[in-house]
Amino acid sequence: MNEGGERIVVGVDGSLSSHRTLRWAARQAKLTGASLQVVTCWEYPTSYGWAPPYPADFDPGGDAKRILEVTVAEALGDDPGIDIDLTVVEGRPAPVLLDAARGASLLVVGSRGHGEFTGMLLGSVSEHCVGHARCPVTVVRDGGDHDGSDPS
Repeated sequence: MNEGGERIVVGVDGSLSSHRTLRWAARQAKLTGASLQVVTCWEYPTSYGWAPPYPADFDPGGDAKRILEVTVAEALGDDPGIDIDLTVVEGRPAPVLLDAARGASLLVVGSRGHGEFTGMLLGSVSEHCVGHARCPVTVVRDGGDHDGSDPS
């Protein structure tokens, strides 16, 4: 991580919207000299009253890590020019992001990701983070109709 201690936390889920969010956070980290902590999370599939038979190679944490690595590589390339820490955590997105953002200078989230209703202005995770984070929060709006190089 950087010597100054400034840290930006960004949540990604592999969606196209999270690629845009990650690029925005990386640009902000470059501008401010901060390091970037890229966070994703995973949960065991929900079941009621019984445990489903999982395949022998079932590894949701490993799958989440691979998705995170691919997302970072696709969005930022081989040499993003900033210190990056990839973090994979088991848990629900909003609490995981709020925990990761403790002591951070900024938390960056997308306006919506996987599982959000198309057309919603603000998803449940971003709304929860805005209302409960102890640091500033930037919500990167999903433009929807362009490549994500400019989130405005």
